[in-house]
Amino acid sequence: MKPPDNNIASSLRQNASDIPDTPAIIDPGRKKQVTFLQLHRESERLASGLSSLGIAPGDRVLLMVPFGIEFITLTFALFKTGAVTVLIDPGLGRKNILRCIGESEPAGMVVVPLVHAARKIFPVPFKTLRVAVTAGKRWFWGGTTLEQAKKLGKESFESVFLQAESPAAILFTSGSTGPPKGVLYTHRMFHQQMDILQRHIDIRKGEIDLPTFPLFGLFGAGMGMTSVIPEMDFTRPAKVDPKNIIQTVEKYKVTNSFGSPALWDTVPRYCANKNVSLPGLKRILIAGAPVPGNLLWSFETVVDPDCEIFTPYGATEALPVSWIERKKILNETWDKTQQGHGICVGETLPGLELKIIKVTDAPIPDWDSDLELPHGEPGEIAVRAPWVARVYYNREDATRLAKIKDGDSFWHRMGDIGRMDDSGSLWFLGRKSQRVITSQGTLYTIPSESVFNRHPDVKKSALVGLGDRGRQQPVMVIEPENRDRVRSKNDQETFRRELLKLGEEIDWTLDIHDILFHPEFPVDIRHTAKIFREQLAVWSASQPTPGGQRAAGPSRGRENF
Repeated sequence: MKPPDNNIASSLRQNASDIPDTPAIIDPGRKKQVTFLQLHRESERLASGLSSLGIAPGDRVLLMVPFGIEFITLTFALFKTGAVTVLIDPGLGRKNILRCIGESEPAGMVVVPLVHAARKIFPVPFKTLRVAVTAGKRWFWGGTTLEQAKKLGKESFESVFLQAESPAAILFTSGSTGPPKGVLYTHRMFHQQMDILQRHIDIRKGEIDLPTFPLFGLFGAGMGMTSVIPEMDFTRPAKVDPKNIIQTVEKYKVTNSFGSPALWDTVPRYCANKNVSLPGLKRILIAGAPVPGNLLWSFETVVDPDCEIFTPYGATEALPVSWIERKKILNETWDKTQQGHGICVGETLPGLELKIIKVTDAPIPDWDSDLELPHGEPGEIAVRAPWVARVYYNREDATRLAKIKDGDSFWHRMGDIGRMDDSGSLWFLGRKSQRVITSQGTLYTIPSESVFNRHPDVKKSALVGLGDRGRQQPVMVIEPENRDRVRSKNDQETFRRELLKLGEEIDWTLDIHDILFHPEFPVDIRHTAKIFREQLAVWSASQPTPGGQRAAGPSRGRENF
């Protein structure tokens, strides 16, 4: 009996057999497209060429090329060789990128010329390299170009047979609450994730997808969807031109799209101003940060009533954990969110176990039933599932903090605070590291911020704590939706009083007396949606009172915008 083909590249081979002439990727900006059969054959040729250059099964290979046909082809080619693809967000910044490269210890790289130039200036992170391929024009360094690698390749290539737990990729986290960490993905994890998407939200072969996040473009190719590459800067989704998104959806009859809240926030606004709608969309996935209710409401006149909008909850290490559809949020849970109960992220997925455990910042080496909290109490979210990553690559310290051994298995600590309700739904309360511990108790970010977000002139809010844990002073930082509200001292004071009145309506925001205004919150580079509250805390501590003192005690009269 032939053993199962665990290599995730087998999904592309199957699609090339089932739907060979269906477009796999359409790139309107470059006026190019490839069918599933062409994508499969081109990736085989590249796999053959890279293997002839010395890329071997298990080698870690850094891949840094722009998202598009070439990126997807190369990724599947590397899967076929049995290599471990290392993916790092180019927007992480030079220091973080070099650290990530050094930690991943690549044996090979297929990268744009700028990365080759960086290697000459900063050689240490690249010291393990054996094979260096230039995607584009080769300048003053040696090595092989991608075109030369293609010419070395043969038309057919036998994909490397792999075990289910064989490593497939190292995906680096966005670094929103600390240095980026390399999450080791196995082929089994990728297969499981695709199976979840296909079974639980009914994604089918032949659908047209608009992936605004590169990883989802890989899923699209594996699931048999035609991926239309949008014209946008993938490192700045909030800066997308919504007209490009809308025109692409209309022209190619897009049925499915994945994107961050920051990206999708631009589309309904544009549609409302131009009086246009997107009737062809049947499904939207919005993830990367908590999704505000006003964004979900804004789709009412944009999509058909039958269009499903899901807001999955998860992380790079555990994706997905749960999800919930827009209508359930708006009809059943959003009122509670605005009253400070957190954000409902839905029921956990079949095959995943979830526990709410005691909050601690220390490692938990072994599972103990005493860790689990009574039903309904808030605590850290811990999960166990076949698609949850077992380790961070070359980061034993981070692995110890995030994993709890349980016999032959393990629990992953999400680093998030949550609670379960009586219906079996999970409520997200915020990042554990961003909780504020005062002398009166603990405040969580999402419940506190949701109260102030009710004000129509608030675009975003962020709870931060000043001082030492246990005696922190809570401060609510506001990014105004309406800049006119903070033009003058009197405007700010009026706005501040309105916000404090909202805070007084909820028990756990009664002790928030300090309001600061910030022009534009710092956010993560991947989704431009996760708020860097740690940076806002540093900024808040530097803001003087009218008397010139630092923000160390309660005050309602700061000038800070």
